[in-house]
This record gives sequence, structure tokens and C-alpha cells, in this order.
Amino acid sequence: MLGSVSLKQFEEVMADKGWFVFEKALDSDFIACLRADCFKWIEICRKYQIRNGINENGDGTAHHCLGSGDSIDAYIDMHLFHDYISRFFNGEPYICNSLTPIGGYPGADIYVHKLHRDVRTMIPGYPLKLNMLVMCDDFTADNGTMMLSGSQYRPDCPSDEEFERNHERLIAPAGSVVLFHSTLWHKGAHIEGPHNRVALTVGYGRAYVKPHMDYARMLGEKYGECLSPLTRQVLGYNSRVPVNLDEWYRPVEKRLYHANQG
Repeated sequence: MLGSVSLKQFEEVMADKGWFVFEKALDSDFIACLRADCFKWIEICRKYQIRNGINENGDGTAHHCLGSGDSIDAYIDMHLFHDYISRFFNGEPYICNSLTPIGGYPGADIYVHKLHRDVRTMIPGYPLKLNMLVMCDDFTADNGTMMLSGSQYRPDCPSDEEFERNHERLIAPAGSVVLFHSTLWHKGAHIEGPHNRVALTVGYGRAYVKPHMDYARMLGEKYGECLSPLTRQVLGYNSRVPVNLDEWYRPVEKRLYHANQG
């Protein structure tokens, strides 16, 4: 599927609808691993949420789930969509801004179910962030995320009535991946029935925009030494902010913030 989608086609659909689906981009064995690792991280983050008084029993999501050497790490390192992401950002460097497994628990009513967009700042013709959603289960007419096509240029929030009247469902089989403008108005579906609908969401942003988590410092230099140049870029190793003068006064090749990061 990836090889059959030209950059021009991707660009045109993104400009019109604001979202583009790559069907069955990942095989079923890898998706099974990704789904299991999403649940693993949701349980890890549930303990933090309860311990820190965020909620009483977790909310079925996890955040910033990297560093354990699992399938999520492997997926980020694949860079399957690098050409499309790079085109979206006009060839400028970008980094991972956020990383969130969503459990899609039946009956849950959490923040993803509210009508929203994922970045508030809008600069016409200059997007700051791109969303990615990896479908670990089938997205159907009943459980698919609801998207208001073309709303990526709209600063005001649509009314509930307008959204319900005009939204489209994100429908695609497990293993599919959607890229969409972070300014697109959308909301998650409430899951009915006995089965979860699991997804991994990833946000990418321009290298100089502060991410939700400082992945390079979280993961550490030893972890970074084993990464490919592109993965180091995506995980923010080239756009770190010094925290003392010793980190600031370094030779060019050892600087934490590289000159090409914007």
C-alpha cells in the first residue's frame, strides 16, 4: 500500500480532507505484538495515575511509552512513513512530540471522546504538528474515530449538531495507519460490546517545538548511542536544550541543539 501512494497524492488528500489512510501497512503478527505492548504500557501507566491521584483506576491510556525494547520501540525505528511526514513538514526536521497507546475499553468515557483537535496554534500554510494513529484492531462503522473532513483550517470548534451531521468515520482493518492534521476536529468513538478497540497514537512536530516529553533525556545517552541517525533525530537527540554552561560550551559536533533544527 505504501509504495502505491505518491507524495503528490498524499499531499492533495491531506490538503482537502486533512487525513489519509494507509490500509494494512503492518502485518498481523506485528500488530498482535503492538497490541499486547499497548496493554502492557497501559497497566504501567495505570499505576502512576492511581499513585499520583490522577484517577482511581486508570483511564485506559498510556503516555510516552518508549525504552523497553518492545514492538513500540521497533515501530518508531521503522520510519515507514518518513517520506510522507517529511513532505508534510516541507522537508524540515521533525521530532516525536507524543506517544499514546489507547486501550479502547468498552463503556469508557474519557478525554479522547470529547470533540477536540490536538494543537491550538494555527499558522496558515505552516503546520506545526501531525497526528498518526496505528489501528491494532479493526476500525468499523460502529467504533471508528469520527473525523470532520476539511476542518483542519477551521479555528472555531464546530457545534455538536454540525459535527454529528457532517463527520466521517475512520474505517479500516487492523494494521492500517492514518496520518492527519493535528488541527483537524475529531473525537473517539464510545466502544460498545465486549471487545476493546486498541490504537497507538503518535504525534510528530517541528524540531524546535517543545514536545510533551523530553524523550532524549528520558531514554538517556546510552540508549541514543544505539539508534540510527534518523531515529536520533525523531526522538529529539538533535534538538536538546542545554541545562548548564558546560553543556552549552561544546564543540559543534557535540552540541545538544544542532544548527539545522530550526
